[in-house]
Amino acid sequence: MGPWLDSVTGWLTVNPQWLAAAVFIVAFVECLAIAGLIVPGTVMLFAVAVLAGSGALSLSETLLLGFFAGVLGDVVSYFIGRHFHQNIRRLPGLRHHPEWIAGAEAYFQRYGIASLLVGRFIGPLRPMLPMVAGMFDMPFPRFFAVSLLAAAGWSVAYLLPGWATGAAIRLPLPEGFWPEAGVVAGAIAAMVGLSITSSMRRHRKATMLIAGMSFLILLGLFIGYPHLTALDQGVMTLVQEHRSPMLDEVAVLFTLIGEFRNMLVFSGLLVALLLIARQWRQAIFAGSTLLVTALGNTFTKQFFARIRPEVLSDPLTSYSMPSGHASGAFALFLTLAVLAGRGQPPRMRLTWLLLGCLPALAIALSRVYLGAHWPTDVLAGAMLAACVCAASLWVSQRQAPLNAMPPKVWWLVLPALMVLFAFFALRHLPHAMLRYAY
Repeated sequence: MGPWLDSVTGWLTVNPQWLAAAVFIVAFVECLAIAGLIVPGTVMLFAVAVLAGSGALSLSETLLLGFFAGVLGDVVSYFIGRHFHQNIRRLPGLRHHPEWIAGAEAYFQRYGIASLLVGRFIGPLRPMLPMVAGMFDMPFPRFFAVSLLAAAGWSVAYLLPGWATGAAIRLPLPEGFWPEAGVVAGAIAAMVGLSITSSMRRHRKATMLIAGMSFLILLGLFIGYPHLTALDQGVMTLVQEHRSPMLDEVAVLFTLIGEFRNMLVFSGLLVALLLIARQWRQAIFAGSTLLVTALGNTFTKQFFARIRPEVLSDPLTSYSMPSGHASGAFALFLTLAVLAGRGQPPRMRLTWLLLGCLPALAIALSRVYLGAHWPTDVLAGAMLAACVCAASLWVSQRQAPLNAMPPKVWWLVLPALMVLFAFFALRHLPHAMLRYAY
């Protein structure tokens, strides 16, 4: 794999006009039934994304290529399953590896539509689930709608890191950027790795461990942010160089949804709905997480009184550290993810947490993109929310585990939150476009 990948990336470096096609083909194959299991698409996708970020493709072009390729791979896989049905087990590859489809089949039968969203981020299941959905004659309009949503999150999660790496390598960044980035990335990677390991092994104090590690990183950011100026300025330079009108609109939409006051309304609605549904312990967990995060953000922001970046044409007058958008968004979506994962195996709980982090991360990154926050502000906000959420879950489960909520409760909670999200976005979008313009 190494020499072959080196030769491909070397050829693409000399022939960058083929890079867009390469991103599309690799993303398509990674999502295509059977082929996605055989070809090491994740490694190749990162490699071509690095080349794209080196100046050959813009971020929006790279993400759109990955998105459309992912949707196409899903649709082709779906119709393969719909055409062959149970005879699909006789296809080359599946005939000798029946376990490839057996796992996806069991997963789909157990979780239905949710499996298409969650399974998108589980390597062995990603290329097989659309084919299984076709096998079981899932209505195509429903499948296609879920595929659009899943492919959007997948393209960001799998292409953005590689593209950002390529762009960072190309730019003349401030001295000390890479050591500082290495320290921060290493701390977060250690936290994520230990969290996954302890959760998968069902460690009795896994939640306490996650809360403790989040707190240590948060404390390190509070103490060390004056010494991370190269990281902050380097990332800000990287982001501002690649702004575009289309990404501006997307970032404004996300930052609108994540307004701190809006998050308080969303949080109040969530807690109220849980109380109406008589989910008392879940309401206490959600309410304590969201309230303590909001109070912690307000207090620490006033305490550190950090000045915001001077990027906006009309700079904000409030303080910067930690980001209220990041803390509010991560608190809300992590709370929803924790509640969704109750009563499920560790891998499913972790996958729900990953899915919860995606919209929260989009809101947090929009603040850096628009120049309203330094990157360390956003990291501090995320760590504050993670610490409070984990600590609140640990307290809630000291006497007994937090039970899973019935499906009827989710049918009450999710549509209400989505309608409120849409209402705030549509109401304030014109004003926000003017507010965050250069």
